[in-house]
Order: sequence, then C-alpha cells, then structure tokens
Amino acid sequence: MTFLSIIIPVYNNSDVLKNNLLYLINYLSKKEFDYEIIIVDDGSKDGNNVEKISKQYNCNYFKIQNNKGKGFAIKTGMLNAEGKYRLFTDADIPYESENFDDIIRNLDEEKCQVVIGNRTLNKSSYFKDISFLRSLGSKFFSFLVGGITSGKFADTQCGLKGFTAEASEEVFTGTKINGFAIDVELIYLAVKKNFIINQIPVNLRTQGVSTVKILKHGFLMLVDLLKIKIYQIRKKYD
Repeated sequence: MTFLSIIIPVYNNSDVLKNNLLYLINYLSKKEFDYEIIIVDDGSKDGNNVEKISKQYNCNYFKIQNNKGKGFAIKTGMLNAEGKYRLFTDADIPYESENFDDIIRNLDEEKCQVVIGNRTLNKSSYFKDISFLRSLGSKFFSFLVGGITSGKFADTQCGLKGFTAEASEEVFTGTKINGFAIDVELIYLAVKKNFIINQIPVNLRTQGVSTVKILKHGFLMLVDLLKIKIYQIRKKYD
C-alpha cells in the first residue's frame, strides 16, 4: 500500500496548479516514504492544461466531464486513492509543508483517524485580508455549522484535512454533498462515527485569488447546510 495520497481538486485554475505544484513535489521528493498525487479535474474549461500538468509531474489524473462541485471532486480522489494516509488540499497548495508533516505525524504516530487544519488556533499564521461582509458571513456560517457538528470546530472550511484509509472510505462513501459544504459533512460524519479527531494550526504560504463568490457560493453553502440538516433529521446518515 502507498504510504501517502494527496488529492487536489482543480476547477478552471490550471495556471495556479502549475505555479504551485512544484512546491508540493519538492517537499515530497525529500521524504523516504512512497506517495501519490491525485489531480481531479472538475470539468474545467482549461482541462487539457490540467491533464498536461498532471502528466508532466507524474500525477494520477481523473477527469470529471461536467462540473459537479469541489465536494464531488474530493470524493472522487479520496475513493480512488491507495494511500494508507490520505489528505486533500487546494490547487494553490496554500499551506506550508510543515503542516503536512503535522497531519502525517498525527495520523501515523498519534493514531488519530482524522486531522483538520484550523486557521483560528493561536499558533496559526493566516494573513489573508478579509472584508467585513466575508467576515460577517463566515461568523454566521460558523453559527449554523455549530448546530450540525456539535460546536467543537471553529473552522470547518480550512482546505487541509487528512484521514486514515479506513476513515476516508467510511466517511466519503457516506457523503451526499457535492459543493463546498462537504467539509461540514465530513466533520459531522467523522464525529458520528466516533473517530479520533485532532485539529492542528496551519501556516499560510501563499495568498491566491479566491474563486469563492460571497453571494453565489454563500447561498449555495446555506442550501447545502439545509440539506445536511434534513438528511440528519431523516436519518439518511444512519
């Protein structure tokens, strides 16, 4: 079995992937364990470029013909991974390599089953400028999320999470959300299954241009949260 799988969902940002993937590869090339990088193209308009980049760097490549959403892309990568430990991050590889080390250590040495990056922890370094509207929306979102995840997770949307193979397969086979709110669903399912979960501080290494549109994606995330709540009430996760 491969030791580590890293899944990267990509949608219309091949340039971002090309400019940052080498950072991840340089980090991994210094490790003694075997690994795989899985690029999942979520129906990008620049999909040919994503495929070329994947082949150039010997990454496993999966193509979703029509845009399904970040959640669907991550799920596709996770369920096709072969790693003993599996983590996902964004195409701009936004966090420092030591955060990958922290996840691996927690999964391998501390015997955690799920590890979640948390940008609100004291030791986190997160220099992204946030508008008042985005900050207000984030607080409202966190308030709603608390009713789903038991309120123990201040930052569900950090784009860095790791799983053991067993936890990954149990959690992702049970997900129903295809959009950004899959992060909430993942945490809910991990809590429901009584997995050992740890949260780690993260250090931002690059400040890319966000593809998240506050009104459009904010509305879609609220819809997905409502779906998760309905699935809970109807016991669809049981």
